Amino acid sequence: MNALTFTLTKKLQFSLNCALLNPSHLANKTPSDIASMLLNYGNSQCRVDEIFEITGSDTQNIHFKNTNNKLEYLGANMASGSMTIDGDAGAYLAYNLKNGEIHCKGNTEAYAACNMVSGLLTIAGNTGDFLGGASAGLRKGMRGGTVIVKGNAGDRVGDQMRRGLILIEGKAGDYCASRMIAGTIGVLGGVGEYACFNMKRGTLLLTKLPNLHATIQDCGSHTLPFLNLMFKSFAQFKTKFSSIQTQRVQRFVGDAACNGNGEILLILPAQ
Repeated sequence: MNALTFTLTKKLQFSLNCALLNPSHLANKTPSDIASMLLNYGNSQCRVDEIFEITGSDTQNIHFKNTNNKLEYLGANMASGSMTIDGDAGAYLAYNLKNGEIHCKGNTEAYAACNMVSGLLTIAGNTGDFLGGASAGLRKGMRGGTVIVKGNAGDRVGDQMRRGLILIEGKAGDYCASRMIAGTIGVLGGVGEYACFNMKRGTLLLTKLPNLHATIQDCGSHTLPFLNLMFKSFAQFKTKFSSIQTQRVQRFVGDAACNGNGEILLILPAQ
């Protein structure tokens, strides 16, 4: 079977909620069922076939074409299958992702992977604020899974993150790993101000030392042999992190202002 493909044909003035167009929800539905489904568009609703040209039939392998940042909640609550997005995506990409794989070939807006439980999200471009964070009103951010970002990320990466892995090959904004409970975040480029603000536990891997606030404490340099295994394990995600060779780090802990036991591991050149 060919992948179920949605090609955007209408110029969108408002945001379109695409949460229903995922493999879990579309399983066992016929093409006519899918075409007649109603999506929230602005303050109204519209049929799927009013917005997209629909081809293919494999509901466990979904492909979006000609996309832009008006398409929100792509892959929301998805629990199986795969999704490929040929273009940009709107806010809340992979919201509450439970399983499966999502590959976005463009840029995304804010709250990508927020409340994520498991699965894999790959973003080839840049992403907005609150990557892997918690949605409004909730106190649990990303709870598992893996996010790979080839470009840059906005502010508050991993805010209230509780488990999982985020690897960013570009830069991250202010308050990276803020209020983090557990998990691992890696950033190859620089990060902004107030990294690890109110961090409780977890690990932030960096290659460039940012301006740290006073309640992040320097614990000196260390050799950590497990890092070699960890970096090799990243090879499955085809990320630049897997090519790091050193086991030497400068370790910082905090946030001491909230009795935090989190850590920043600044990767040092191999000796």
